[in-house]
Amino acid sequence: MILPLSIPSPDVSFWEIPALPIFGWQIGPFVVHFYALCIILGILLAGIWTARRIGARGGERGAVFDFIVWSLVLGIIGARLYHVVTHWGDYFGPGSNPLDVFAFWKGGIAIFGALLGGAIGVLIASRITGIRFLSFADALVPGLLLAQAVGRFGNWFNHELFGGPTTLPWGLEIESSNPAFPIGLPEGTLFHPTFLYESLWNILGIVVLLAVERKWRPRWGQFFALYLIWYGIGRSFTESLRVDPSLLFLGIRTNVLAALIAIVVGIVLFIVQRRRHTGIELSPYLPGRSNPLDSVLSDTADPEEFYHVIDRGGDASARSDATEDGDDPAAAKEPVAVESRS
Repeated sequence: MILPLSIPSPDVSFWEIPALPIFGWQIGPFVVHFYALCIILGILLAGIWTARRIGARGGERGAVFDFIVWSLVLGIIGARLYHVVTHWGDYFGPGSNPLDVFAFWKGGIAIFGALLGGAIGVLIASRITGIRFLSFADALVPGLLLAQAVGRFGNWFNHELFGGPTTLPWGLEIESSNPAFPIGLPEGTLFHPTFLYESLWNILGIVVLLAVERKWRPRWGQFFALYLIWYGIGRSFTESLRVDPSLLFLGIRTNVLAALIAIVVGIVLFIVQRRRHTGIELSPYLPGRSNPLDSVLSDTADPEEFYHVIDRGGDASARSDATEDGDDPAAAKEPVAVESRS
């Protein structure tokens, strides 16, 4: 039954761009899936926000690009592998096509696989840039929650991963011809909009965790640990509502189990890092590494080895002394060039 406040599913899930004639060649047509646009938008927002946060902590903002590239590539691979493993029958069961494993555009990626693959990418980028893994993870938290909140709307465009039947006024409308529509339910049945629940939970997490950060300034991975706890709690709830097939382990959906593991890991990480690091995190860099923008100052800091530029153009007394001594006042405005004595 359609209610006044029920959420309609979008009529389209992609945008088709017609073929374009360029220099006599036909380029296209192209199909842009809104699912992909939601993910890309989330990544861009997370990257911009994280760059600002890491820069405010003394890190190089441009280093975020390295983290994005590595975590994005490995995150997509991890997300797809996790989905395939937990939905094995969809790809290797009777009547299925194993080549659909590579059909990303049909949907089917898992956030926990993305987190695992992305974590490996962040670790690699950490070694390249010198920024500590957990320091970057702390800076990433609000941007990651925002990316997940935006990305979940891709499920709405794809008419997928909805919850069980509900009579709540904000139920989600799903067409009965949808392959995921539960058998035996009448047409017009409303379902829990789990995409909206998780998006709202993530946005609320941004507000709550940033308030915690302002008051207690958790560092050394403690802020990322709070994210794991927060996200794990919300995901375990929304995942429990879903009706799509999933691999079970000990009678529990694998994504629910992964969410519970995230909570435990977050608690352990918070306790361990809080005991191990009691002081203030002065730099996000690994020992012996620093912001490349500061390297010039550190490399030329030895006064016995380097001269430094001294601009006397604004020094009135220098010009006055040069005039009294009969020198050309313009000469006093010339800077001394940087030169190494070695």
